[in-house]
Amino acid sequence: MFEIDKDHAGDFRFYLKAKNGEIILTSEGFKQKTNCESGIESARYNAQDENNFYFKKTKDDQWFFILKANNGMIMGTSEMFDSEINAQKGANTVKRQSEEALLIEAEN
Repeated sequence: MFEIDKDHAGDFRFYLKAKNGEIILTSEGFKQKTNCESGIESARYNAQDENNFYFKKTKDDQWFFILKANNGMIMGTSEMFDSEINAQKGANTVKRQSEEALLIEAEN
């Protein structure tokens, strides 16, 4: 599911959660909720193209991925993974689940 919530700075962010409730993708901040909702639709679309996923390794050997739009804008960043293979599996999960994920509002 996609969940929209306000962060501590007052920006809206969306989170894509796996079926087990774990956050697998976190968006950049949006000042307007409607822009955040549009960001979700863009993430749904852009996640279907594997060329929009960029994999990176941290200094402490953790892996994560960034989902970018076709125009290069960052749509979201993943959680950390212990290997590149697991990061790729996470990206595949985003691809599969984002297309039909329900949108819910966070409970504050």
